[in-house]
Amino acid sequence: MDEGRFIEVYCKCDLEVCEKRDPKGLYKRAKAGEIDQFTGVSAPYEEPERPEIVVETDKQSVEECVEKIIQYLKTNNLL
Repeated sequence: MDEGRFIEVYCKCDLEVCEKRDPKGLYKRAKAGEIDQFTGVSAPYEEPERPEIVVETDKQSVEECVEKIIQYLKTNNLL
């Protein structure tokens, strides 16, 4: 891979699932107004325009996500 080049992996997940997975309770605090400018709650979130890989962590297992990334790397001769 060329120096400075990167592969954008978009870990897509529904906001409700992110809230359920939040061990520190940050989403709850943000919704209560305790945290300003919290992405997805009180600040906008912009999805990447053209990520090389999209893994939907609310619909795919960890193993499926990893396999998708590995397959991309192998297909593009990066692994």
